[in-house]
Amino acid sequence: MTPQSTFMITATIGHDRLDELRTLLATMNSAPGFANPRNTLIPYWQFNNLHVARFTILQANTNEDIRSHGVPPEIWRPALCFIGDIDGDPETFLAEMVIRAEPGLRRIFSFCEGFDPGTDLLEWLVRHSHRPDANYVNWRGRTVQQIREESVLSQVLASEIRSLLAANGNHPNARQLWHRLQQFMQEEVAAGRSSLTAPAPTPIMWRIRDLLHLVLIPLAALCLAPLIVLALPFYLRRLRQLELSDPENALRADPAHLQALSAQEDIDVTNQFNVFGQIKPGRLRLFTIRLGLLLLDYVARHIYTRGYLTRIQTIHFARWVLIDNNRRVFFASNYDGSAGSYMDDFINKVAWGLNLVFSNGVGYPRTHWLLKAGARNEMKYKHTLRRNQLPSESWYKAYPDLTAIDLARNSRIRQLLERDNPSDQELQEWLSLL
Repeated sequence: MTPQSTFMITATIGHDRLDELRTLLATMNSAPGFANPRNTLIPYWQFNNLHVARFTILQANTNEDIRSHGVPPEIWRPALCFIGDIDGDPETFLAEMVIRAEPGLRRIFSFCEGFDPGTDLLEWLVRHSHRPDANYVNWRGRTVQQIREESVLSQVLASEIRSLLAANGNHPNARQLWHRLQQFMQEEVAAGRSSLTAPAPTPIMWRIRDLLHLVLIPLAALCLAPLIVLALPFYLRRLRQLELSDPENALRADPAHLQALSAQEDIDVTNQFNVFGQIKPGRLRLFTIRLGLLLLDYVARHIYTRGYLTRIQTIHFARWVLIDNNRRVFFASNYDGSAGSYMDDFINKVAWGLNLVFSNGVGYPRTHWLLKAGARNEMKYKHTLRRNQLPSESWYKAYPDLTAIDLARNSRIRQLLERDNPSDQELQEWLSLL
Protein backbone atom coordinates (compact mmCIF):
# COMPACT_ATOMS: atom_id res chain seq x y z
CA MET A 1 0.00 0.00 0.00
CA THR A 2 1.19 3.48 -0.87
CA PRO A 3 0.01 5.91 1.85
CA GLN A 4 -1.19 9.38 0.92
CA SER A 5 0.19 12.63 2.30
CA THR A 6 -0.18 16.37 1.81
CA PHE A 7 1.83 19.48 1.15
CA MET A 8 0.97 23.10 1.93
CA ILE A 9 3.15 26.08 1.10
CA THR A 10 2.21 29.60 2.16
CA ALA A 11 3.98 32.93 1.76
CA THR A 12 2.98 36.56 2.18
CA ILE A 13 2.30 38.33 -1.11
CA GLY A 14 4.34 41.44 -1.83
CA HIS A 15 2.80 44.90 -1.52
CA ASP A 16 0.65 45.93 -4.51
CA ARG A 17 1.26 42.62 -6.30
CA LEU A 18 -2.00 40.82 -5.54
CA ASP A 19 -3.87 41.71 -8.71
CA GLU A 20 -0.93 40.87 -10.93
CA LEU A 21 -0.55 37.49 -9.22
CA ARG A 22 -4.26 36.74 -9.68
CA THR A 23 -3.96 37.53 -13.37
CA LEU A 24 -1.02 35.14 -13.73
CA LEU A 25 -2.75 32.29 -11.87
CA ALA A 26 -5.84 32.71 -14.04
CA THR A 27 -3.74 31.81 -17.09
CA MET A 28 -3.53 28.26 -15.70
CA ASN A 29 -7.28 27.74 -16.06
CA SER A 30 -9.56 26.35 -18.74
CA ALA A 31 -12.66 27.45 -16.79
CA PRO A 32 -13.13 29.80 -13.81
CA GLY A 33 -10.82 28.50 -11.11
CA PHE A 34 -10.46 25.13 -12.89
CA ALA A 35 -6.93 24.30 -14.00
CA ASN A 36 -5.89 23.06 -17.41
CA PRO A 37 -3.63 20.06 -16.67
CA ARG A 38 -1.34 21.18 -19.53
CA ASN A 39 -1.03 24.81 -18.47
CA THR A 40 2.32 26.47 -19.06
CA LEU A 41 3.15 27.13 -15.39
CA ILE A 42 2.61 23.82 -13.56
CA PRO A 43 2.45 20.74 -15.85
CA TYR A 44 0.05 18.80 -13.66
CA TRP A 45 -0.34 16.10 -16.29
CA GLN A 46 3.27 15.03 -15.69
CA PHE A 47 2.70 14.18 -12.02
CA ASN A 48 1.42 10.62 -11.76
CA ASN A 49 1.09 10.75 -7.97
CA LEU A 50 -0.81 14.05 -7.58
CA HIS A 51 -4.52 13.68 -6.77
CA VAL A 52 -5.59 17.31 -6.31
CA ALA A 53 -3.87 20.67 -5.99
CA ARG A 54 -4.84 24.32 -5.78
CA PHE A 55 -3.58 27.85 -5.44
CA THR A 56 -5.63 29.96 -3.03
CA ILE A 57 -5.08 33.49 -1.80
CA LEU A 58 -5.70 33.59 1.94
CA GLN A 59 -7.44 36.85 2.72
CA ALA A 60 -8.92 37.69 6.11
CA ASN A 61 -12.25 38.94 4.78
CA THR A 62 -13.87 38.67 8.22
CA ASN A 63 -10.93 40.05 10.20
CA GLU A 64 -13.03 42.72 11.93
CA ASP A 65 -15.45 40.16 13.37
CA ILE A 66 -13.19 39.46 16.34
CA ARG A 67 -13.97 42.94 17.70
CA SER A 68 -17.24 41.47 18.94
CA HIS A 69 -15.11 39.62 21.52
CA GLY A 70 -13.55 42.88 22.69
CA VAL A 71 -10.26 42.06 20.95
CA PRO A 72 -8.65 44.21 18.25
CA PRO A 73 -7.94 42.30 15.04
CA GLU A 74 -4.41 41.21 14.22
CA ILE A 75 -3.03 42.45 10.92
CA TRP A 76 -3.17 39.81 8.21
CA ARG A 77 -1.67 40.48 4.82
CA PRO A 78 -2.86 38.34 1.88
CA ALA A 79 -0.83 35.15 1.50
CA LEU A 80 -0.47 32.73 -1.39
CA CYS A 81 -1.28 29.15 -0.45
CA PHE A 82 -0.36 26.16 -2.64
CA ILE A 83 -1.70 22.81 -1.41
CA GLY A 84 -2.01 19.29 -2.75
CA ASP A 85 -2.73 15.68 -1.85
CA ILE A 86 -0.32 13.06 -3.15
CA ASP A 87 0.77 9.43 -3.10
CA GLY A 88 3.97 8.94 -1.13
CA ASP A 89 5.92 11.40 0.99
CA PRO A 90 5.82 15.18 0.46
CA GLU A 91 9.60 15.64 0.50
CA THR A 92 10.04 13.45 -2.57
CA PHE A 93 7.14 15.12 -4.32
CA LEU A 94 8.45 18.63 -3.71
CA ALA A 95 11.82 17.59 -5.15
CA GLU A 96 10.07 16.16 -8.23
CA MET A 97 8.00 19.31 -8.57
CA VAL A 98 11.11 21.48 -8.60
CA ILE A 99 12.57 19.31 -11.38
CA ARG A 100 9.44 19.37 -13.53
CA ALA A 101 8.03 22.84 -12.83
CA GLU A 102 10.85 25.08 -11.59
CA PRO A 103 10.35 27.96 -14.09
CA GLY A 104 6.62 28.18 -13.39
CA LEU A 105 7.03 27.89 -9.63
CA ARG A 106 9.69 30.61 -9.63
CA ARG A 107 7.44 32.87 -11.65
CA ILE A 108 4.49 32.33 -9.28
CA PHE A 109 6.40 32.67 -6.01
CA SER A 110 8.33 35.71 -7.27
CA PHE A 111 5.23 37.66 -6.18
CA CYS A 112 5.90 36.64 -2.56
CA GLU A 113 8.12 38.36 -0.04
CA GLY A 114 11.55 36.86 0.52
CA PHE A 115 11.74 35.19 -2.88
CA ASP A 116 14.30 36.43 -5.38
CA PRO A 117 15.91 35.00 -8.55
CA GLY A 118 18.78 33.42 -6.60
CA THR A 119 16.59 31.63 -4.07
CA ASP A 120 17.12 27.89 -3.61
CA LEU A 121 13.63 26.86 -4.67
CA LEU A 122 13.42 23.50 -2.90
CA GLU A 123 14.81 24.87 0.35
CA TRP A 124 12.36 27.79 0.16
CA LEU A 125 9.38 25.48 -0.42
CA VAL A 126 10.35 23.28 2.53
CA ARG A 127 10.84 26.32 4.77
CA HIS A 128 7.38 27.66 3.89
CA SER A 129 5.61 24.32 4.35
CA HIS A 130 2.90 23.59 6.92
CA ARG A 131 1.80 20.18 8.12
CA PRO A 132 -1.94 19.74 8.75
CA ASP A 133 -3.25 19.44 12.29
CA ALA A 134 -5.84 16.99 10.97
CA ASN A 135 -6.03 15.25 7.62
CA TYR A 136 -8.62 13.01 5.97
CA VAL A 137 -8.14 10.67 3.00
CA ASN A 138 -11.22 9.00 1.52
CA TRP A 139 -9.47 5.68 0.84
CA ARG A 140 -5.98 5.33 2.22
CA GLY A 141 -3.72 3.47 -0.19
CA ARG A 142 -5.72 4.12 -3.35
CA THR A 143 -3.24 5.77 -5.71
CA VAL A 144 -3.75 7.96 -8.77
CA GLN A 145 -2.38 5.13 -10.91
CA GLN A 146 -4.86 2.67 -9.41
CA ILE A 147 -7.77 5.08 -9.92
CA ARG A 148 -6.93 5.61 -13.57
CA GLU A 149 -6.33 1.94 -14.29
CA GLU A 150 -9.54 0.86 -12.59
CA SER A 151 -11.52 3.52 -14.42
CA VAL A 152 -10.28 2.15 -17.75
CA LEU A 153 -11.00 -1.38 -16.52
CA SER A 154 -14.65 -0.63 -15.74
CA GLN A 155 -15.15 1.09 -19.10
CA VAL A 156 -13.50 -1.73 -21.07
CA LEU A 157 -15.43 -4.44 -19.22
CA ALA A 158 -18.74 -2.63 -19.65
CA SER A 159 -18.10 -2.33 -23.39
CA GLU A 160 -17.05 -5.97 -23.70
CA ILE A 161 -20.01 -7.30 -21.77
CA ARG A 162 -22.37 -5.43 -24.08
CA SER A 163 -20.62 -7.00 -27.05
CA LEU A 164 -20.84 -10.47 -25.52
CA LEU A 165 -24.52 -10.14 -24.73
CA ALA A 166 -25.30 -8.76 -28.20
CA ALA A 167 -23.46 -11.64 -29.89
CA ASN A 168 -24.93 -14.31 -27.62
CA GLY A 169 -28.62 -14.84 -28.06
CA ASN A 170 -28.78 -17.34 -25.21
CA HIS A 171 -27.26 -14.86 -22.69
CA PRO A 172 -24.53 -16.79 -20.80
CA ASN A 173 -24.92 -16.98 -17.04
CA ALA A 174 -23.01 -14.77 -14.60
CA ARG A 175 -20.17 -17.22 -14.01
CA GLN A 176 -19.63 -17.79 -17.73
CA LEU A 177 -19.52 -14.03 -18.28
CA TRP A 178 -17.08 -13.63 -15.43
CA HIS A 179 -14.73 -16.28 -16.86
CA ARG A 180 -14.90 -14.70 -20.33
CA LEU A 181 -14.21 -11.24 -18.96
CA GLN A 182 -11.30 -12.55 -16.91
CA GLN A 183 -9.81 -14.07 -20.05
CA PHE A 184 -10.52 -10.91 -22.02
CA MET A 185 -8.68 -8.70 -19.49
CA GLN A 186 -5.72 -11.07 -19.38
CA GLU A 187 -5.44 -10.66 -23.15
CA GLU A 188 -5.81 -6.87 -22.87
CA VAL A 189 -3.05 -6.66 -20.27
CA ALA A 190 -0.77 -9.02 -22.22
CA ALA A 191 -1.23 -6.89 -25.33
CA GLY A 192 -0.41 -3.71 -23.39
CA ARG A 193 -3.79 -2.10 -24.05
CA SER A 194 -4.67 -2.10 -20.34
CA SER A 195 -2.76 -2.46 -17.09
CA LEU A 196 -3.61 -3.50 -13.55
CA THR A 197 -0.57 -2.70 -11.46
CA ALA A 198 -0.20 -4.57 -8.18
CA PRO A 199 -0.06 -2.40 -5.04
CA ALA A 200 3.41 -1.42 -3.88
CA PRO A 201 4.63 -2.71 -0.50
CA THR A 202 3.79 -0.41 2.41
CA PRO A 203 6.93 1.48 3.54
CA ILE A 204 8.13 -0.10 6.76
CA MET A 205 8.83 3.24 8.47
CA TRP A 206 5.30 4.42 7.69
CA ARG A 207 3.94 1.23 9.28
CA ILE A 208 6.02 1.83 12.40
CA ARG A 209 4.97 5.49 12.70
CA ASP A 210 1.33 4.59 12.13
CA LEU A 211 1.41 1.87 14.78
CA LEU A 212 3.07 4.19 17.29
CA HIS A 213 0.45 6.85 16.57
CA LEU A 214 -2.32 4.28 17.00
CA VAL A 215 -1.02 3.13 20.40
CA LEU A 216 0.63 6.15 22.01
CA ILE A 217 -2.27 8.60 21.86
CA PRO A 218 -4.75 6.33 23.73
CA LEU A 219 -1.92 5.37 26.09
CA ALA A 220 -1.23 9.03 26.85
CA ALA A 221 -4.95 9.63 27.46
CA LEU A 222 -5.02 6.65 29.83
CA CYS A 223 -2.03 7.95 31.77
CA LEU A 224 -3.61 11.39 32.05
CA ALA A 225 -7.04 10.03 32.99
CA PRO A 226 -6.84 11.05 36.71
CA LEU A 227 -5.96 14.63 35.78
CA ILE A 228 -8.64 14.68 33.09
CA VAL A 229 -11.29 13.57 35.59
CA LEU A 230 -10.22 16.29 38.04
CA ALA A 231 -10.08 19.05 35.42
CA LEU A 232 -13.23 18.11 33.49
CA PRO A 233 -15.79 19.85 35.76
CA PHE A 234 -13.81 23.12 35.66
CA TYR A 235 -13.38 22.85 31.90
CA LEU A 236 -17.09 22.20 31.30
CA ARG A 237 -18.15 25.03 33.61
CA ARG A 238 -15.93 27.55 31.84
CA LEU A 239 -16.93 26.21 28.42
CA ARG A 240 -20.61 26.66 29.23
CA GLN A 241 -19.98 30.23 30.41
CA LEU A 242 -18.33 31.02 27.09
CA GLU A 243 -21.11 29.34 25.11
CA LEU A 244 -23.70 31.52 26.81
CA SER A 245 -21.77 34.75 26.30
CA ASP A 246 -19.88 34.33 23.00
CA PRO A 247 -21.29 36.59 20.29
CA GLU A 248 -22.73 35.08 17.12
CA ASN A 249 -22.55 36.61 13.66
CA ALA A 250 -25.52 35.96 11.41
CA LEU A 251 -24.52 38.40 8.69
CA ARG A 252 -25.03 37.20 5.14
CA ALA A 253 -22.13 37.02 2.72
CA ASP A 254 -21.85 39.84 0.24
CA PRO A 255 -23.66 38.96 -3.04
CA ALA A 256 -20.52 39.68 -5.07
CA HIS A 257 -18.57 37.29 -2.84
CA LEU A 258 -21.18 34.57 -3.30
CA GLN A 259 -21.11 35.10 -7.04
CA ALA A 260 -17.31 34.69 -7.10
CA LEU A 261 -17.67 31.41 -5.19
CA SER A 262 -20.50 30.01 -7.30
CA ALA A 263 -18.68 30.84 -10.56
CA GLN A 264 -16.16 28.09 -9.68
CA GLU A 265 -18.65 25.48 -8.53
CA ASP A 266 -20.12 22.49 -10.40
CA ILE A 267 -17.67 22.63 -13.31
CA ASP A 268 -16.81 19.02 -12.44
CA VAL A 269 -18.68 16.44 -10.34
CA THR A 270 -16.19 17.34 -7.61
CA ASN A 271 -15.76 20.79 -6.08
CA GLN A 272 -13.14 22.48 -3.93
CA PHE A 273 -13.80 24.26 -0.63
CA ASN A 274 -11.68 26.73 1.34
CA VAL A 275 -12.58 28.28 4.70
CA PHE A 276 -10.26 30.71 6.48
CA GLY A 277 -11.26 32.17 9.84
CA GLN A 278 -10.13 33.33 13.25
CA ILE A 279 -10.13 31.33 16.46
CA LYS A 280 -12.01 32.83 19.38
CA PRO A 281 -9.69 34.44 21.93
CA GLY A 282 -8.69 32.65 25.08
CA ARG A 283 -6.69 29.59 26.06
CA LEU A 284 -9.74 27.38 26.53
CA ARG A 285 -10.88 27.88 22.96
CA LEU A 286 -7.40 27.19 21.62
CA PHE A 287 -7.12 24.07 23.80
CA THR A 288 -10.53 22.87 22.62
CA ILE A 289 -9.81 23.25 18.91
CA ARG A 290 -6.40 21.62 19.25
CA LEU A 291 -7.92 18.69 21.13
CA GLY A 292 -10.74 18.44 18.59
CA LEU A 293 -8.27 18.36 15.71
CA LEU A 294 -6.15 15.74 17.48
CA LEU A 295 -9.19 13.48 17.86
CA LEU A 296 -10.31 14.17 14.30
CA ASP A 297 -6.91 13.33 12.89
CA TYR A 298 -6.74 10.14 14.96
CA VAL A 299 -10.07 8.73 13.77
CA ALA A 300 -9.39 9.79 10.17
CA ARG A 301 -6.03 8.04 10.28
CA HIS A 302 -7.08 4.80 11.98
CA ILE A 303 -10.86 4.37 11.67
CA TYR A 304 -12.32 6.26 8.70
CA THR A 305 -9.89 5.02 6.05
CA ARG A 306 -12.24 3.21 3.64
CA GLY A 307 -14.60 5.66 1.98
CA TYR A 308 -16.43 7.19 4.93
CA LEU A 309 -15.95 10.13 7.28
CA THR A 310 -18.54 9.03 9.83
CA ARG A 311 -21.56 8.70 7.45
CA ILE A 312 -20.29 11.03 4.71
CA GLN A 313 -18.96 9.38 1.54
CA THR A 314 -18.51 12.40 -0.74
CA ILE A 315 -15.20 13.81 0.55
CA HIS A 316 -12.02 12.89 -1.33
CA PHE A 317 -9.53 14.81 0.83
CA ALA A 318 -9.75 17.33 3.65
CA ARG A 319 -7.33 19.12 5.94
CA TRP A 320 -7.43 21.46 8.93
CA VAL A 321 -4.39 23.67 9.59
CA LEU A 322 -3.72 26.12 12.42
CA ILE A 323 -1.62 29.05 11.25
CA ASP A 324 -0.64 32.60 12.27
CA ASN A 325 0.59 31.46 15.70
CA ASN A 326 -2.62 29.47 16.22
CA ARG A 327 -4.82 32.52 15.77
CA ARG A 328 -6.42 31.30 12.55
CA VAL A 329 -7.57 28.03 11.04
CA PHE A 330 -7.61 27.03 7.38
CA PHE A 331 -9.89 24.24 6.18
CA ALA A 332 -9.67 22.86 2.65
CA SER A 333 -11.57 19.95 1.13
CA ASN A 334 -12.48 18.28 -2.14
CA TYR A 335 -16.03 16.94 -2.27
CA ASP A 336 -18.63 15.58 -4.70
CA GLY A 337 -21.88 17.38 -5.40
CA SER A 338 -23.01 20.95 -4.86
CA ALA A 339 -21.91 23.25 -2.05
CA GLY A 340 -25.45 23.21 -0.68
CA SER A 341 -25.62 19.41 -0.50
CA TYR A 342 -22.13 19.32 1.01
CA MET A 343 -23.11 21.66 3.85
CA ASP A 344 -26.41 19.81 4.35
CA ASP A 345 -24.54 16.49 4.58
CA PHE A 346 -22.50 17.78 7.50
CA ILE A 347 -25.48 19.40 9.22
CA ASN A 348 -27.64 16.30 8.96
CA LYS A 349 -25.04 13.61 9.56
CA VAL A 350 -22.21 14.98 11.68
CA ALA A 351 -23.20 18.37 13.14
CA TRP A 352 -21.53 17.42 16.43
CA GLY A 353 -18.23 16.97 14.58
CA LEU A 354 -18.52 20.43 13.07
CA ASN A 355 -19.21 21.87 16.50
CA LEU A 356 -16.22 20.12 18.04
CA VAL A 357 -13.83 22.12 15.84
CA PHE A 358 -15.58 25.05 14.20
CA SER A 359 -17.49 26.24 17.28
CA ASN A 360 -14.14 27.66 18.38
CA GLY A 361 -14.19 29.98 15.38
CA VAL A 362 -15.34 33.58 15.53
CA GLY A 363 -18.98 34.05 14.50
CA TYR A 364 -20.01 30.40 14.72
CA PRO A 365 -23.54 29.73 16.01
CA ARG A 366 -23.67 29.06 19.74
CA THR A 367 -23.30 25.47 20.85
CA HIS A 368 -24.77 23.70 23.88
CA TRP A 369 -22.17 21.66 25.77
CA LEU A 370 -19.96 21.83 22.68
CA LEU A 371 -21.64 19.04 20.70
CA LYS A 372 -25.26 20.23 20.53
CA ALA A 373 -26.92 23.14 18.66
CA GLY A 374 -24.27 25.07 16.68
CA ALA A 375 -24.41 23.78 13.11
CA ARG A 376 -28.00 22.65 13.74
CA ASN A 377 -28.88 26.33 13.42
CA GLU A 378 -28.71 25.83 9.67
CA MET A 379 -28.96 29.34 8.25
CA LYS A 380 -26.59 30.94 10.78
CA TYR A 381 -24.09 28.16 10.13
CA LYS A 382 -24.31 28.51 6.34
CA HIS A 383 -24.02 32.30 6.48
CA THR A 384 -20.92 32.06 8.69
CA LEU A 385 -19.33 29.42 6.50
CA ARG A 386 -19.95 31.30 3.27
CA ARG A 387 -18.61 34.57 4.70
CA ASN A 388 -15.35 32.82 5.62
CA GLN A 389 -15.14 30.79 2.42
CA LEU A 390 -12.53 31.70 -0.20
CA PRO A 391 -12.37 30.89 -3.91
CA SER A 392 -9.42 29.06 -5.41
CA GLU A 393 -7.41 30.86 -8.04
CA SER A 394 -6.67 27.56 -9.78
CA TRP A 395 -7.73 24.03 -8.82
CA TYR A 396 -6.63 20.72 -10.33
CA LYS A 397 -8.08 17.21 -10.08
CA ALA A 398 -6.28 14.24 -11.64
CA TYR A 399 -9.43 12.26 -12.49
CA PRO A 400 -12.26 14.59 -13.56
CA ASP A 401 -15.80 13.24 -13.86
CA LEU A 402 -15.16 10.57 -11.21
CA THR A 403 -16.83 10.74 -7.80
CA ALA A 404 -15.72 8.96 -4.65
CA ILE A 405 -18.59 6.51 -5.23
CA ASP A 406 -17.24 5.85 -8.76
CA LEU A 407 -13.79 5.12 -7.37
CA ALA A 408 -15.18 2.66 -4.84
CA ARG A 409 -17.28 0.93 -7.50
CA ASN A 410 -14.35 0.60 -9.86
CA SER A 411 -12.23 -0.92 -7.10
CA ARG A 412 -14.97 -3.46 -6.32
CA ILE A 413 -15.13 -4.40 -10.00
CA ARG A 414 -11.41 -5.09 -10.05
CA GLN A 415 -11.39 -6.97 -6.74
CA LEU A 416 -14.02 -9.46 -7.86
CA LEU A 417 -12.47 -9.86 -11.30
CA GLU A 418 -9.27 -10.96 -9.58
CA ARG A 419 -10.98 -13.27 -7.07
CA ASP A 420 -10.46 -17.04 -7.34
CA ASN A 421 -13.94 -18.39 -6.75
CA PRO A 422 -16.65 -15.84 -5.96
CA SER A 423 -20.15 -16.99 -5.02
CA ASP A 424 -23.08 -16.77 -7.44
CA GLN A 425 -24.55 -13.89 -5.42
CA GLU A 426 -21.27 -12.00 -5.52
CA LEU A 427 -21.12 -12.46 -9.29
CA GLN A 428 -24.65 -11.13 -9.72
CA GLU A 429 -23.79 -8.08 -7.63
CA TRP A 430 -20.57 -7.65 -9.61
CA LEU A 431 -22.37 -7.67 -12.95
CA SER A 432 -24.78 -5.03 -11.67
CA LEU A 433 -21.79 -2.70 -11.21
CA LEU A 434 -20.86 -2.83 -14.90
